[in-house]
Parts: sequence; structure tokens; C-alpha cells
Amino acid sequence: MANPLVPDIGLVTAIRRDTPDVKTFRVVRADTGAGVCFPHMPGQCAMLSIPGVGEAMFSITSSPTNTEYMEFSIKKCGCLTEWLHEMEEGQEVAIRGPYGNHFPVEADMLGKDLLFIAGGIGLAPLRSVINYVRHDDNRAKYGSIDIVYGARSKDDLVDIDEIKNEWSSGSGSSSGTATVHLTIDRAQEGWDGDVGFVPDYVKKLNFDTSKTVLMCGPPIMIKFVLAALNGLGFDKSRIYTTFEMRMKCGIGKCGRCNIGSRYVCKDGPVFRCDEMDSMPDEY
Repeated sequence: MANPLVPDIGLVTAIRRDTPDVKTFRVVRADTGAGVCFPHMPGQCAMLSIPGVGEAMFSITSSPTNTEYMEFSIKKCGCLTEWLHEMEEGQEVAIRGPYGNHFPVEADMLGKDLLFIAGGIGLAPLRSVINYVRHDDNRAKYGSIDIVYGARSKDDLVDIDEIKNEWSSGSGSSSGTATVHLTIDRAQEGWDGDVGFVPDYVKKLNFDTSKTVLMCGPPIMIKFVLAALNGLGFDKSRIYTTFEMRMKCGIGKCGRCNIGSRYVCKDGPVFRCDEMDSMPDEY
């Protein structure tokens, strides 16, 4: 990133509706009409902005192994996101990044059995990592892959087609098969999977504590999933989460993301859970 304050111009080439309030945007370089605006690593973020409307930080949900385009799964929850949800294919958006650190795919995760735990839109930051470790060029570097994912209802499960058709079956361009465990909060007609909240489901599944865990979701979910993992005997030093929702300016200038002495944008957004013990209980 030559200058973190100077954006590239991205071209939106495809828009997919994932849930009633989540859309996934495919973005390429506007000057060439193809390719990523900049390289990134799994877990990093980018600033999307619309002149005259606003800007916000979003996780890059596509894998770094995909050099044809970048993707962002965005939940409609404010002025900028409402504007983005009204966009059409062919429109442009300002984009700069990448920001923050990334999940340790080239270090602590190597050779490990992996457990991904996500709730709702929290699957978006983990999707980049999941597709990275599943990719043909990387799959042999990691052990087994388990994915636990829950949402309020079956209609709120993000990327459900990719989950069923690629992650579970091992089909598609990235052929690493994963074991997927889905749950929804309450029973619903047409749903024959598990029913219950993600923390309870994690306890029910009773995973081997040697796994390295990556989790993302609402703060309350993270709190109770961490308690469930601790109760099962998982070591906090092998559990990672991301605080990307706290990021604002991305470069440590505005101070709005600090938690105690830490700045999420400069020290994170990815943290080991044992690192959180030294941080104030704000999240």
C-alpha cells in the first residue's frame, strides 16, 4: 500500500443477494476492468467510500488466492451500507487498503487441525481464510477443517450455496473438503439441521482441544463461545478472533478503535484470545 489515504477506484462487476439484508459485491480495478485493486492476506480489511455519502471499513471476504477480483459481504445497517445496497453493477466505488494484520496462515496455523466458528455476518471475515486454506496450493499445509456456522434463521445463513456446494463437497476451484456444522436459533419449517445457539452447539459437538480455533460473530456470541471453549479445555493461545467492527480510520489516527493501550487497526484486528486478557473488558 503506497499511501493509505489515497484510494483506488473499483468497479462493481457483480452483486449477489445472500440474505434479506446482506449482499456480496464483486469489485475489480476500474482502470483495467479486471484484477484486484491490491493484494491482501486473510483477515485484512479495506475502506470503501462513496464521495458525498461516507466511508467505512469492511472485511475482504474473497481469498488472496483469487487474483481476478475482490469480494465484500455487506450487511445493510446504516447510511453508507444502505447506499451500497442500492448500487447496480457497473458503478464505481473508492477503495483503499489493505488494513490491519491477518490470521496466522503462514505461521501458527500451519500443520494444525482447524476449527472455524461463525455467527451471522461473522462468516464474512472467515470466508477469506476458509477459502485460502482450502485452495489446492495450500490444502496440504493444514490438517482437518471443521466449520461451525449459525444464524437466526435458515434465510440468514450467508453464502449458503457455497457452503453446501463447495465447502461440504470439495467441488469448485478450491477442492479442499471441510466438515460443516450448521445451526439456526429456532426451529423453522423446511430446516432439518441442528437448532440452537452457536455456543451450545459448540459444547454439543465437543471438539478435540488440539484444534486451532478461528471465530467471528456478534460480541455476545464471541463471549459465550469463548466460555464454551474454555470449558471444553481449549487453550486461549490457540483461539483467534477479529475485532474488525471496531476499526475506523485504519491507521491509528482517530483513536476510536483503541481498547486500553491497544489500537485495533494497528495491533489487530486479529487477536489471540490470551492477548484479550490484558485488555479492558469492553468488547
